[in-house]
Amino acid sequence: MKIEKRKRAMVNERTKLSFFHFFIFSFFLLAACSDYESFSDNPDFRLAFSQDTIAFDTLISTIPSSTKTLYAFNNNGDGMRIRTIQLEGGETSHFRVNVDGRFLPGGLLHDFEVLRHDSLVVRIEMTPPEAGSNEPRYFEDKLHFLLENGAKQTVVLTGGSIDAYIQKKGIIVTKDTTLLTDKPYVIYDSLAVMPGATLTLTEGTTLMFHDKAALHVYGRLIVQGSIEKPVVLRGDRMDHMFDNLFYDNTPSRWEGIVIHRGSFGNELTQCDLHSSLFGIICEDTEQTKPDETKPSVTLDGCILHNIGGDGLQLNNCVSKVTNTQISNTLGHTVNINGGSHTFIYCTVAQFYPFVGNRGDGLHLTSSEDGSDYGLLRKAHFINCVITGYGQDVIMGEYIVLNGYTCNYLFRHCFLNTPPVEDPEHFVECIFDQDKKKDEDEKIVREKNFVLFDTENFIYDFTPKDSSMIRSLADKNYEDLPLVDRKGVNRLADDGPDAGCYEYVAPPEEEEEAKP
Repeated sequence: MKIEKRKRAMVNERTKLSFFHFFIFSFFLLAACSDYESFSDNPDFRLAFSQDTIAFDTLISTIPSSTKTLYAFNNNGDGMRIRTIQLEGGETSHFRVNVDGRFLPGGLLHDFEVLRHDSLVVRIEMTPPEAGSNEPRYFEDKLHFLLENGAKQTVVLTGGSIDAYIQKKGIIVTKDTTLLTDKPYVIYDSLAVMPGATLTLTEGTTLMFHDKAALHVYGRLIVQGSIEKPVVLRGDRMDHMFDNLFYDNTPSRWEGIVIHRGSFGNELTQCDLHSSLFGIICEDTEQTKPDETKPSVTLDGCILHNIGGDGLQLNNCVSKVTNTQISNTLGHTVNINGGSHTFIYCTVAQFYPFVGNRGDGLHLTSSEDGSDYGLLRKAHFINCVITGYGQDVIMGEYIVLNGYTCNYLFRHCFLNTPPVEDPEHFVECIFDQDKKKDEDEKIVREKNFVLFDTENFIYDFTPKDSSMIRSLADKNYEDLPLVDRKGVNRLADDGPDAGCYEYVAPPEEEEEAKP
């Protein structure tokens, strides 16, 4: 019995100690919570904002923007209370604001608390209004934070808009049509040119395609851009993907152009097509022997750039391409499968930056008649630049087939492929791995060109003064353009350069050259 009493006494004593420890722990916990949740109206307290201005890119009017995030930090030793958060524009504001899950009805909300070392998360969107003119419209609003201590803090909201023709169901062209140029077209579904119809795009026309939208040509496409006002085909995202990167500088924003079987006489002049899934696909002409006098497509002074598949795919058709830049593609930059083709003064640059397993700069394929694509009957490259990151960016398949050798020719070209001793097919060419006499270092690949901004994905394929591309072109070849893609005179210096761009001396060099 005495042992049992002693055990009960020990249990009681432990129970008292446990309650005591629990009381002490609870006291400190409550004290800590009380301290953590304490609030102050100290007149010196302020919120710290992640940004003092929320700037939206210029967007298409009436189309909502993506969401931007603002953080309001309380870095003070006590909590803070906010009497009101208010949009200065109120109900008429073009901005929408959500603070920690609460929308601002009428642009005003009351009573927020921010614990010490805590923050508010503010989500902001805008729907830009119509500009009402051909020029962009810019506007701003202010988001005011009125603190309990009487202080007022403000974050500026800015944005802009341009008007556009919004085509939610695409465009079906059934008769000869010329699109307007006063504002861009935003095309959500595909634009189709039906058999027997011609679509004409004159200088200054801009088509902005939504994701998965394309231009399908069953009839005929005529593009009449100019150096000053090119025709632009691009995606419809005008905002930034990251702070330093526009969506417009990334590939696969829209589909591309498909010239379908049986479509002839398509002519594209000064057309800037970029940031698509593929550039131009020209399908089979339905002819066993394509007629060179009846081209499916001609390109002059165009750009096909920053593309998530093939840049220019030509399938057993007839084409002529002059003064054109085709560059930076995940697939083959130029992919020729049979047919008859002539390239003059073109720059084919395979410097796709996003992955290493990019396609060839130039891929040539010939096959038996009756197979998927016919024989490659002609592939002539005159005064062209064909280069890229790889050691060899020019590949040919079945160029010699059952005793037949296709009519291919590289004349006065700059080529990134191992040197070839074949004077019949390679005439006066310079290979990218060569070097000038008395030079210690090779000027190869991207080092030949004026600008390679791989952080912002901005490129200028104009040759540098020291590049071997300079004065390489054959000026005696017939049917040569006298100016480059930008309108620079090709005969103003020692000799025309290969590729679609002529070297232009920097202003300081021009001043030094004056007598």
